[in-house]
Amino acid sequence: MYTSKQAAQECFLNLVRELVYTYQTFTAYGNAHIRSLGLTTPQFDVLTTLGNTQGMTCKELGEKTLITKGTLTGILDRLVEKGLITRIAGTEDRRTSQIALTPKGEELFEEVFPAHILHLKTQFEKLTESERREAVQALAKIRNLFPQP
Repeated sequence: MYTSKQAAQECFLNLVRELVYTYQTFTAYGNAHIRSLGLTTPQFDVLTTLGNTQGMTCKELGEKTLITKGTLTGILDRLVEKGLITRIAGTEDRRTSQIALTPKGEELFEEVFPAHILHLKTQFEKLTESERREAVQALAKIRNLFPQP
């Protein structure tokens, strides 16, 4: 029988821990910067997903942001209140609305998206191009070990 003591000794657990710590650290670093821009992380996610597009349906937006439908509705309501997005009712099916950035939303996107990418770039530039390429390959290899849903 495979015991909990044996399970706790598995050599890959250090890799799992490091992946989790890395994700947590990266997320905390990015989220702090997003908050400094005056947005919540989900609001930033919606704005940057809609940026450089003509807009998309709520369903498409939910799939691209991975924000649940119930949560997405509240985020969209707050972005409408701020004048950053608009909901355009579908012509054939009024239940299907198109979500798009307003001119004010476009302006904010043009401000916050490059600022956030530059914020992240300062850290990733500490790696050589070769190190970045190796990291991408290693992470992709790990991801591909698991069945995709």
